[in-house]
Amino acid sequence: MKVLFRQEAAPRTETRTRPRRHRATGPRPGHTRPRVDGKFLAVGDERLWVRGVTYGTFTVGADGERFPAIDRVEADFADMAAAGMNAVRVYTPPPGWMLDAAARAGLWVMVGLPWEQHVAFLDDRRRARSIVERIRADVAACAGHPAILAYSIGNEIPASIVRWHGRRRVERFLDRLCAAVREADPGALLTYVNFPSTEYLRVPAADVMSFNVYLEDRDRLVAYLARLQNLAGERPLLLAEIGLDSLRNGLDEQAHSVSRQVRDAFAGGCAGAFVFAWTDEWHRGEDEVLDWDFGLTDRDRNPKPALAAVGEAFDAAPPAAPPDAPLISVVVCTRNGAATLHECLEGVLALDYPRVEAILVDDGSTDESAAIAQEYGVRVISTPNRGLSAARNTGMEAARGEIVAYLDDDAAPDRHWLTYLAATFASTDHAAVGGPNIPPPDETGVAACVASTPGGPVHVLVSDTEAEHLPGCNMAFRRDALMSIGGFDRQFRVAGDDVDVCWRLRDAGMTLGFHPAATVWHRRRATVRRFWRQQRGYGRAEALLERKFPERYNAAGHATWGGRLYGRGTSPLLRRSRVYHGTWGTAAFQSAVERPPARLLQLAAAPEWNLVIVVLAALSLLGALWPALLAAVPLLVVAVSAALANAVAGARDATFGDEGRRRGRRLVLQAVTGALHLMQPAARLAGRLEHGLAPWRRPRRIRFALPLPRRRALWSEAWQAHEARLRRIDVALREHGARVRPGGPCQRWDLEVRGGALGAARLRTALEDHGGGRQLLRCRTWPRIPALLLPAIAALGAGGTLAAGHGSWVVAALLATLAVVLATAAAAECAIATASALRAVRAGADDDAVEIASAR
Repeated sequence: MKVLFRQEAAPRTETRTRPRRHRATGPRPGHTRPRVDGKFLAVGDERLWVRGVTYGTFTVGADGERFPAIDRVEADFADMAAAGMNAVRVYTPPPGWMLDAAARAGLWVMVGLPWEQHVAFLDDRRRARSIVERIRADVAACAGHPAILAYSIGNEIPASIVRWHGRRRVERFLDRLCAAVREADPGALLTYVNFPSTEYLRVPAADVMSFNVYLEDRDRLVAYLARLQNLAGERPLLLAEIGLDSLRNGLDEQAHSVSRQVRDAFAGGCAGAFVFAWTDEWHRGEDEVLDWDFGLTDRDRNPKPALAAVGEAFDAAPPAAPPDAPLISVVVCTRNGAATLHECLEGVLALDYPRVEAILVDDGSTDESAAIAQEYGVRVISTPNRGLSAARNTGMEAARGEIVAYLDDDAAPDRHWLTYLAATFASTDHAAVGGPNIPPPDETGVAACVASTPGGPVHVLVSDTEAEHLPGCNMAFRRDALMSIGGFDRQFRVAGDDVDVCWRLRDAGMTLGFHPAATVWHRRRATVRRFWRQQRGYGRAEALLERKFPERYNAAGHATWGGRLYGRGTSPLLRRSRVYHGTWGTAAFQSAVERPPARLLQLAAAPEWNLVIVVLAALSLLGALWPALLAAVPLLVVAVSAALANAVAGARDATFGDEGRRRGRRLVLQAVTGALHLMQPAARLAGRLEHGLAPWRRPRRIRFALPLPRRRALWSEAWQAHEARLRRIDVALREHGARVRPGGPCQRWDLEVRGGALGAARLRTALEDHGGGRQLLRCRTWPRIPALLLPAIAALGAGGTLAAGHGSWVVAALLATLAVVLATAAAAECAIATASALRAVRAGADDDAVEIASAR
């Protein structure tokens, strides 16, 4: 989408000089093809930063090709290389001689594969098949050439066409094109070039996410790049077109703007960028475009000021840490991690950052972990086994850097990890910064399946650049901020330490940042047994967190995140969205707006759903004693089907790298992934129940009060704001271990005190001002039970009565007992909550407050 602003054009410079030679631009085309390297590209072991320019489209020449003559192309390519570029994007398949010329000039070529995407191409099946066959033929003509960077299977399908067909049909067709390209050239990289008007399109089969972005306002561009990075996820982000029209904005403004866009692209973690365009000579079809001048050179190839400016910007890519960069202490905590420690420490020593202190804390290992660390020359601190949090604190206390970055012993950092972290710290006030953790590309078997299963380390973002939670395998802190909250809580010996420290930092008024390019390679569990143990450990950690932060958990015992979880493993059935097209499809930026997931599927993904299945299975078995209970069988089928639907959807959308491209092998991996989707909540439930995080849990301190509506009125001679008094009541409740939830903006109650999953008490207050600082605080409490509880108790009672009438006394006794248990539990929990609320009202009042009225 090209955004144009009209203003007087600056005078052109007529002098022509050959572009000056810039520094080396990375690996050149040769025998090794480019590959995806996490969020970036690489050739062999060398990173490939794409410093590119677009070329064309041109009119058809005498040789029938849509490119200039060979001598003109060779001269252009030589000038591109001299200007510091290493890649060129073309919009039509290039002839062989052109690819050869690019290779000689040291340029990689991103090949555009044009087709009639401007029409309703899916309305005619013959047209769709023809497009696929032409794409396959075009790729076959270029297949295997060493200069190929990637194939683009499309460019900016118009929003109206996508809206006409629907996003799903278009996405499936793009996947067909990807399959055709892979068939014709199996080793090539693939991309689809999108733009803001169809931002919502997803092409999972593409290796690289590419976008054309024309935003002249720097703040908007930087913010949009952060959004695109989160849409790209674990894939590299490539800006396929950026630029500015010099005809309307002037030559100097073009130079300044495009140079800044290039720098912002690399600072934002992009794998590269293509500047639109090399020359002002540009055709749409057979018509020359004369009202745009986006070129870095004019139509006669005279360089504009933008050419030198872009060359200097490419020279500065990727961003490097300044000489006065802060010292960063990288702390690796390990216990018996020898199997992966070599890879971890090799990554630490290979970091492209000028000031690094490496510390390994050996938390009582019984293997050769400490000896391995000494081989690498890192500082080793050995302690008895005291748990993960204690080890992290040991590293924090020993660190000399003003920033402390933590790695797990099964994680290896990207070489630019610290550069991006340090840049974020330097430009923000965040107390902590983190980034993505990505499974290594060589993960196979169970580990590859675990990477696509729920329960892995994910980050939670409240915006595209601010986090609510950073996983422990990739998090860095300002040392002073971390020490100000007392470091890590030692009770978290295996997991949960990262959640705890992130919540405490945010509660202290500090913020957490996120940079999408600050990546680490994190290995997943390689066996089913280890995965089960890990998830049980996470369940135990959740129980500890719920005891410490009851206000952050709902009645079912699940954390209520304010942000969105990012990472693999979340079932696609839980990610529902609708496209914001704008009125009549006119929105310039069209995105997918998240919708709440279907309630049944959301519940089916929870650990406690296994308890629902067990109860329904027991009722179905009791149907042998009383046939009426066979009515539970359909409900059991629905419950099991919902769990299976999540597992099947997760397995279907899982990615397994090259290993998953063999159909037979992919089916095996999908089956294992589906089984892990079912196993994960069961393992998490086992850990939660083991440590008391059950739906029937009770507060730590229990007192009872008759669960009836109550009123209290407290007279005070000392004035306080209404909000301050409510905060005092809230603090008093939490100090006594109560689970409290504040009322929302549309609620008539102020606080809800939970006595358990089946009973709560709500509190409403009103404050009367009587002059002279005197106030009367009125409070009302009343019990609250889930809406479905009374019908459930009634149904159990009725079922017991009917069973008794049919002579099924065992079933009748079981159903009646269950009804009594539920009713008693609900009454007890309401009584506990009522007592807590009344006690907190008294404790939260002034010391000299006098209760002047009490009524039911």
